[in-house]
Amino acid sequence: MSKKNRQRREVAPPTPYEQARDELFQQIMRCDVIGAAPEHQVEWFTETMAYFADRYPELKPADIKELRVLGERFVQPPKRSTETIPETPAQAPAASEATETVTTDEVGTDTIEGAETATADVEADVETEAEAEEPVGV
Repeated sequence: MSKKNRQRREVAPPTPYEQARDELFQQIMRCDVIGAAPEHQVEWFTETMAYFADRYPELKPADIKELRVLGERFVQPPKRSTETIPETPAQAPAASEATETVTTDEVGTDTIEGAETATADVEADVETEAEAEEPVGV
């Protein structure tokens, strides 16, 4: 068998912008900026961007602005899908099937009304499977 000569790709070191971006995301996670009040987020980003401008002098003001936009988008809650799929009558559960009432009897155990049919169906399936497994002619 011949040995293939595979050359390793040299990985380029990250650019200062990539380093700053990664550090920004790490700091957002560490400082719990996600979920903070909007006015606290604005204050945090203002202070952090000033720090990043000092820490990474090779970044241009436009790069710092772009980092702030990325960070602000990162801390926003996920947007819900605007596309909704209407339920057809066949997909929507009947009102009697959709509601279950939990009651407590005098012993203190909980019973669920509306679950009897599901239990009966499962028991019928178990009996059918047991009959199918019995050898014929016994």
